[in-house]
Amino acid sequence: MKKIIYGFILISFLSTGCGQGVSSSTPTPNRGVVPTATSTPTSFPPEIIEPTATSGKTIEGLGPDNFPKDVNPLTGLKVLDPTLLERRPLMIKVSNLPRYVRPQWGLNLADHVYEYYTEYGTTRFIAIYLGQDASQVGPIRSARFFDENIIRAYKAVFAFGSADIYVLNRLFNADFSDRLVLESNLTPMFRYDPNKYNHLMVGTAALSKYIGDKGIENGRQDLNGMLFQMKPPDSGVHAEQVSVRFSAAIYNKWEYNPSSGKYSRSSDIVDDPNGGLNEVYTPLSDQLTGEAVVSENVVFLEVPYKFFRREPEQMEIPFVGSGAAFAFRDGNMYEVRWQRFEEDSMVSLAYEDGTLFPLKPGNTWFEVIGTTSEQIQVDQGWRFIFHIP
Repeated sequence: MKKIIYGFILISFLSTGCGQGVSSSTPTPNRGVVPTATSTPTSFPPEIIEPTATSGKTIEGLGPDNFPKDVNPLTGLKVLDPTLLERRPLMIKVSNLPRYVRPQWGLNLADHVYEYYTEYGTTRFIAIYLGQDASQVGPIRSARFFDENIIRAYKAVFAFGSADIYVLNRLFNADFSDRLVLESNLTPMFRYDPNKYNHLMVGTAALSKYIGDKGIENGRQDLNGMLFQMKPPDSGVHAEQVSVRFSAAIYNKWEYNPSSGKYSRSSDIVDDPNGGLNEVYTPLSDQLTGEAVVSENVVFLEVPYKFFRREPEQMEIPFVGSGAAFAFRDGNMYEVRWQRFEEDSMVSLAYEDGTLFPLKPGNTWFEVIGTTSEQIQVDQGWRFIFHIP
């Protein structure tokens, strides 16, 4: 494996300034209206589904195409309401700083979540919804150049909170511009506390209805590409946890729970300018469901970052082609490759010989790190240190 440092040496990417939204404050408790989730994921024992079996169970060895009509191609799960699959995926940009925006709303109901570096030490999330709805997702923040890749891959509707002029020009001059949704009196976005900044929200069902009511094609999309299998491959290396440090202000870790078969996320609660020596974590929860944020799969994608401009800091993150990836499932780490050969293709994972790697049926978090980021093997698993090439 390339770029591996064994032991406990912590080499950090430290931004020269943490910029907008960086705060050392701890996450705040629920404020304002606390909505109810539209649906909550349910765990079922692993088994093959027969055509008349109870919905919600997992299916063995599905994909990368020819998914049954009632199986979500993003999770490999049979959905409770198959009509939800007859629509475009909903893509929502979610804030991660300042820390008072945590815990966020609706992340546990997303099929996929992407976390990536934006600027000045910060990260944001892209949450993708298809197989179930969330009555409230947010806080919603602004778009970046990277988002175009995900819009095209998922053929998605994109809800976001504005952007700088360069990003807006690119998005609104694209062929998907009619699927961009910004805050206005005509869209379903709302502020759960109108008197506070950074509290823009949207419900996924309302977002999908809004697109349909506008007359925009909103049917089932080609989301082929992923392979799902309940049995973990034999080639994994045991890893009980994995952490990633994006900056002094943003770091997180995922810890595997053998009883649930899922990874739970913990996030930073203070800035740590000391290279990882003084990191402090707290478990992240979902303010909508009241549950811990968990994922069946956590995948690290090495993608080239480059500066569009350095002042103010603005990144281009090309996401077409292939590159190194590290997949975590069932308490194991697998060294694989990501591949996405066309702009409108879904990302998939494969071994060096091209054989597809199977994700565990369920949700997936993607951590998008730079191609020169470092991997450190530690006692309980792995640690990634983000670097811009």
